[in-house]
Order: sequence, then C-alpha cells, then structure tokens
Amino acid sequence: MITVGLVGYGYWGPNVARNLNINSEYNLKVICDKRESRLSKAKELYAQSVEYSLDFDELINDKEIDMIALAVETSAHYELAKRVLLAGKHVYVEKPFTDNVKQAIELKQIANEKDCLIHVDHIMVYHPVIKKIKEIIDSGELGEIIYYDCSRINLGQLKNDVSSMWDLSVHDLSIIDYLSNGPIPKNIKSIGKKAYSEKPSVTFLSIEFENFIANVTSSWVSPIKERRIIIAGTKKMLVYDDVDVLNKLIVYDKGFDKIEDMEYSDYVIKTRSGEGIIPKLEQSDALYNSLEHFRKCICMGTRSDTDADAAIRVIKILEEADQRMEK
Repeated sequence: MITVGLVGYGYWGPNVARNLNINSEYNLKVICDKRESRLSKAKELYAQSVEYSLDFDELINDKEIDMIALAVETSAHYELAKRVLLAGKHVYVEKPFTDNVKQAIELKQIANEKDCLIHVDHIMVYHPVIKKIKEIIDSGELGEIIYYDCSRINLGQLKNDVSSMWDLSVHDLSIIDYLSNGPIPKNIKSIGKKAYSEKPSVTFLSIEFENFIANVTSSWVSPIKERRIIIAGTKKMLVYDDVDVLNKLIVYDKGFDKIEDMEYSDYVIKTRSGEGIIPKLEQSDALYNSLEHFRKCICMGTRSDTDADAAIRVIKILEEADQRMEK
C-alpha cells in the first residue's frame, strides 16, 4: 500500500483526494493546505479518517509518507516538488509540470539521483477514449497520420498565472505526444491575445512535425464550449468530441482513393465517403486511472507514461510558442 500526503484542497485537490480515498491500495494519510477554511471542507467529508495540516514541512518529515500529490497553482510546482524529491519521496504533480524547461530538467535530475518517480497528471492520456484512439492508431486502421486539429474553448475560468495555452492546449499537446510516441517539432507558429486576463486568453498554435502537422486552439473567450479533436489519416479519420454525451468517438471510413486511369494519367484521386463507426469504449475515470497508473509504477519501479521526459517535451513546445507570440 502507498501512503500519500495531498497538498492543496482548492479547485482540483478535492478530486484528487476522492480518487485516492476510493482506491484501496492507497492510504491517504494527510491533507495539507495553507487555508484553514479549505481544511474545514475536507473535514466535512473525511472526518477523522484523514489527518489535516497547515504545515507542508510535516508531510516532508513524515517517514511513513511514500508519495506526495501536489494540487496547487503552477507557480508553486517547482519549489514544492523539489523539496518532495530531495526528501526521497515520489511526487504527483498537476499539469503543467513547471513554469519552464530549466526547472523541469532540474527536477528530473534530482528524481534520478534520489531514485524517485515523477508523475505529471496529463490526465487526458488516461482517458478511456484516448486509450482507444491510441489502440486504433497503433493498429494501422487510420493509416499514416496527416494532421491533428484540436479545439479546447469555453467561456470563463480565466487565470492570471498561466495563459489559456498553458492551461488548455497543454492537454492536447500531451495527447498528441502520447498518441504519436513523443515526436520532436520541426517548426512552431503561434499567436495570441490578452482579454480580461494578464496572459493570453485566446491562442492559436500550429506545429509541424516530421510526418504530420497539428493545429491547437485554446480560448477562455468563446460563446460555446468545445473539446474536440479531429485526426485525419491516409486510410480513415476520426473525431473525438468530449462534449457529446452519446457519441464521443466516431471513426469515419472517409478519405481518398487512387484510381488507375491510364487513358488520362497514371491515376486519379477519388473521394471515399463510407460509414461512421462508434467504437465500444471502456467506462472509467481518467483521474482514477492516472493515480492507479502511478501507483503501479511505484510498486513495479517503472516509469510513468507521463513522466518528466514527456512533460519536458510539452513544456518545450509551450515555451517556444510563447517566444513566437512575443516576437
């Protein structure tokens, strides 16, 4: 059993606490937050089954704790994660991993030296739909991937510590990284605009990889909510619409066929418009899957699918995109 201390019981912390608590292989020992009011809310749910603390040092010094989960603002990730790793404990960190690549690389080095594991909660990688899409792509059903088109937009939830790109597009970048086995970008272009927040609240990001391209849109200033990914392959195409309750994933037998026609040319291109298939999907919670995956990694001594290396690849794209916007 893995004994855990949770730091942060604000926006996302309660979700982490709930999923740790329902997993019988985890022992949620302590919930820590610097605000007494948040701990009071936690006590209403967990009563005396969990300990509570206002002091982060208590968790660091607790020898019974194997892992610390950080559900705090991004700006605090680096300092807190560093202290966790230096104390010889495994660390779970919310996305994005850190504010910059330099910090992420340092944390990776400390983890290696201390023989500790890092798990960045790129939660969509653990979503059953994304797992299914990975299966479909790896089977070759879509053929060679031509492009990804990702849109993650809504009205509200403005933040000042990160841009909409670092808050929203990070999901899609982690998905692309996972589905395509960590490719390195050849070219990155981006534009953004500030509206009602200190950092860009709407961004458009275009990335060229070796074998495909990707377009990633994020916005807190949209009249509609959209969580959609289109993946076009040379054989088939698919659409993942997370807002659609009934048909989240549809695989379309649509594309182009080469028709031999020696009378006019070597071949002609003809569109193909076949049926749309709705694959059977596993029903599971992405956050629970993420935490369970990390637990197994700790027990087996294996690296997480969303470890520091995966996070660094994503942050490198975000950093370069920021630089492009500034120029």
